[in-house]
Amino acid sequence: MSNENAPWPHKDLLDTDQLSLDDVRRIFAAATSFQEVNQRPVKKVPTLRGKSVVLFFAEPSTRTKTSFDMAGKRLSADTFSLASSSSSLTKGESLKDTALTLQAMNPDAIVIRHRASGAAAFLAQRLECSIINAGDGWHAHPTQALLDAFTLTQEWGGLAGKTVCILGDIAHSRVARSNVDLLTRLGATVRLCAPRTLLPHRIESWPVEIFGDLSRAVDGAHAVMCLRLQLERMQAGLIPDLREYARCWCLGPRHLERAAPDVRVLHPGPMNRGVEIDSALADSLSSLVLDQVASGVAVRMALLFLYLTRKEAAQ
Repeated sequence: MSNENAPWPHKDLLDTDQLSLDDVRRIFAAATSFQEVNQRPVKKVPTLRGKSVVLFFAEPSTRTKTSFDMAGKRLSADTFSLASSSSSLTKGESLKDTALTLQAMNPDAIVIRHRASGAAAFLAQRLECSIINAGDGWHAHPTQALLDAFTLTQEWGGLAGKTVCILGDIAHSRVARSNVDLLTRLGATVRLCAPRTLLPHRIESWPVEIFGDLSRAVDGAHAVMCLRLQLERMQAGLIPDLREYARCWCLGPRHLERAAPDVRVLHPGPMNRGVEIDSALADSLSSLVLDQVASGVAVRMALLFLYLTRKEAAQ
């Protein structure tokens, strides 16, 4: 069993693979307690009063940035937002110099989203404050995977023996990469379903089952996670056009007739209704999309708490 009172052993969160299963359980336990805070009339506790968090988002974000901002404020931390369009990155300043400038302001943590894979690790190697990866290129999105797994754990009580199908643009998805690692280590069987052009190179080495047919991929699945087409990262010619893609790969109610009873549907957002997921399905009782959003605040509160109090716990 994990010791919830032991010092948190990590300075940074770069991907899920650095977390032990005890670490994950500890994050989930803290998130569960913060869910109660989020249901109160006054959704604020003094836990991180005096702490400061920089939200450094060099790529667009709605859910991740807003939930980190809300998570920090509900823990009474001071949060400061920085977007690439309003930073000196637009003037040619390097990521290193921007980071060193932020470090000189002595924040307790920097939450970073960046188009370059490895950007979070780059900062973690150079800065003393905690670095939390909010998505780096195609590489990783650990907090999304944690909230997805937490959402399903809340729904089912655990992931052992469950089958989760991840559907869509796997090749360009940092969400898929982090989810494959975490869900499989928590005991789920993971299936990937996509056109061959949207599967990563060397996919055969991943601990997953691979499907090229949507109906077969969802057969008996307990959950299906849809991913959006990341057109901003794609080369031309990977798909014929959006209409043809939607005809073959858009998840609809008819597909779930072959899934397990009480199948659940997830989407990390933003959703393109009618392209990767049918609008009726997104709004159905099977959908956990809004549960994922709520879980995101609780999980990110747990992460800020653990990473920003690790030094005090060690004393």
